[in-house]
Amino acid sequence: MNPLYLVVPFAPLAGCILAGFFGKQIGRTGAHCVTILGVLISFLASCAVFMDVREGNTFNGMLYEWASVGPLKFEVGFLVDSLTATMMLVVTSVSLMVHIYTIGYMHEDAGYQRFFAYISLFTFAMLMLVMSNNFLQLFFGWEAVGLVSYLLIGFWYTRPTAIYANLKAFLVNRVGDFGFILGIGLILANTGSMNYAEVFEQADALALKTFPGTEWPLLAVACICLFIGAMGKSAQFPLHVWLPDSMEGPTPISALIHAATMVTAGIFMVSRMSPLFELSDIALNFILVIGSITALFMGFMGIIQNDIKRVVAYSTLSQLGYMTVALGVSAYPVAIFHLMTHAFFKALLFLGAGSVIMGMHHDQDIRNMGGLWKYMPITWLTSLLGSLALIGTPFFSGFYSKDSIIEAVAFSHLPAAGFAQFAVMAGVFITAFYSFRMYFLVFHGEERFRHVAHAHGHDDHSHDDHAHDKHAHDDHHGHAHEPHESPWVVTLPLVLLAIPSVLIGYLTIEPMLHGSFFEGVITVLPEHHAMAELKEEFHGAMAMGMHAFSTVPFFLALGGVVTAAVFYLFVPA
Repeated sequence: MNPLYLVVPFAPLAGCILAGFFGKQIGRTGAHCVTILGVLISFLASCAVFMDVREGNTFNGMLYEWASVGPLKFEVGFLVDSLTATMMLVVTSVSLMVHIYTIGYMHEDAGYQRFFAYISLFTFAMLMLVMSNNFLQLFFGWEAVGLVSYLLIGFWYTRPTAIYANLKAFLVNRVGDFGFILGIGLILANTGSMNYAEVFEQADALALKTFPGTEWPLLAVACICLFIGAMGKSAQFPLHVWLPDSMEGPTPISALIHAATMVTAGIFMVSRMSPLFELSDIALNFILVIGSITALFMGFMGIIQNDIKRVVAYSTLSQLGYMTVALGVSAYPVAIFHLMTHAFFKALLFLGAGSVIMGMHHDQDIRNMGGLWKYMPITWLTSLLGSLALIGTPFFSGFYSKDSIIEAVAFSHLPAAGFAQFAVMAGVFITAFYSFRMYFLVFHGEERFRHVAHAHGHDDHSHDDHAHDKHAHDDHHGHAHEPHESPWVVTLPLVLLAIPSVLIGYLTIEPMLHGSFFEGVITVLPEHHAMAELKEEFHGAMAMGMHAFSTVPFFLALGGVVTAAVFYLFVPA
């Protein structure tokens, strides 16, 4: 076994232990140095593992036998293949940016060392989840990210709203996890194993069984139960209710948990279980319907939010819906591709929102902003690039993944594909509208913050209840304040995240979707031919970008931006 496999998850854990248990002794600087070093080592090791996997060196084996009950073994083991390696890179790179950003964002906070310990622990839990080769370890990672998200959402535990938000997240996730553990239990009872490889070998036999006492196909029940777990973690309707409230946590958390890692665990899990899901059209239809509802209606919710972080949170929900739709039409590589591109541009948008909040002295209401581009040029430019990637502008990373999802749905023959196609098409216009509504209100138009200084935190409860960190109110009550650009530890991660937000789709679409990258890792049956048709239609990343200017999604996105400009710039109410 390659020793780097152990370095990847355990380097952040070591940083967490040092910052968590010896935070007072090593001080603030020590805490961020050890945790950032841990994640940096993990990121570099992930890069090395990724290159190793590209050369064809995969690994599936046990590390440690935890317990055995008769023939059943409870093991800790790693499965390292192209899917794992992709997730490792996404988790460690975004986590590294968030760690650096946190130095600037949390520098006045009393819980500085505790915060760094939590985010490193979160990184460890997520890596254990994506590297697992059995259901037991998957469930351990699944619950561990849930626990750490509870600690992080309620980080400011003296604030009642934060306590409600983290309880809500915890309880809603328990609902999903109940389904998840039932699914694992069904698979264990019928295969006698928790090891992925052994379960997948028996997939065809499982497909012939019925659920005891009913006519239902057993595999459909098991897959839907597993997907209910994904609905909780990946915040799919109707278990989405925890995610907008979780914005109570500090902004770096929103970027780490709600853009790149925890919420994508469900998408990763369904892709990993593709040999099972492929054998059940019932489960795939269920996934498709849930994803379509989430993609469409969460976009509508984004239009009416006034808190900058909540707009981005509903945007995340909508994009997770897109990924789920891709899973439903058996386009698993497209779902993982969108997961990767989305991780970068959504983390960028969250961290950009955090930079705006800092510049606005912790006012989060977008109605109190405007004209910030003059004061915060780096934040303005990187937020524009993130927004363009989000709405699927041709040649930006979000375009390649989002457009592939829309095409894959058009090729699907599942009964639910008609509704899904309407949802993802309408979602293009809605996404462009709410993204640029936020962008124009925050960075352009009149400087509204000059008129609201006296009302700061009095008229509108959203300032006081949700909006700012507890150390934030300083002395900015009585007089107008000038917004300011954030320090370099905040703007550097923005610039570094903006680069993949623009380029990564163009560079990786061919190997990830149409090459042999996921060969042997993701199973797609011949009758689910969305991926095969996508491959036939694909003539290179450049040709795809050029062709986009004559397609319906491009004009829908353009219409959304123009409509937002009319309502919020040219003829503001």
